[in-house]
Amino acid sequence: MKQLTVRDYVQMALVAALYIVLTVTPPLNAISYGAYQFRISEMLNFLGFIHPKYIIAVTIGCMISNFYSFGMIDVIVGGGSTLVFVSLGVWLFSKYKNEYLFNGMINKAYWYFSFFFAATMFTVAAELTILSGAPFFLTWFTTAIGELASLLVGAILIDKIAKRIDFK
Repeated sequence: MKQLTVRDYVQMALVAALYIVLTVTPPLNAISYGAYQFRISEMLNFLGFIHPKYIIAVTIGCMISNFYSFGMIDVIVGGGSTLVFVSLGVWLFSKYKNEYLFNGMINKAYWYFSFFFAATMFTVAAELTILSGAPFFLTWFTTAIGELASLLVGAILIDKIAKRIDFK
């Protein structure tokens, strides 16, 4: 990644702040935490395909948002998972970002990333199993379904918005 400018840092701060607002603000906070979650803020993960600086921004937003649930353990597990798996997903699927599925409705890279990232919810399931005694496989399933739904909606929205706004 090239040297970041002041403008880059401001854009990263705005994305991190937007992630936090979309996660912790009522009534969105009611669906953002726990075994049954649908984080609207997760849609911002796709900005990592536009520029790597947004991976850092989303990770910081996730870490701050997770402080409001299980505290430092969730900051480390959730933030670490976000950093690792968004980075890995962007690296794995960027080669498809100029291809589309379903008559141009959804970006192919975003489609693959959505299923990949939803599968990584085993980290959240493990954390919830250890901290609150939630059943692992059911929790993995419910968090993955919520994540997948959020990401598929986000895949369409972020792609459409990115065609009108220059996020670079």
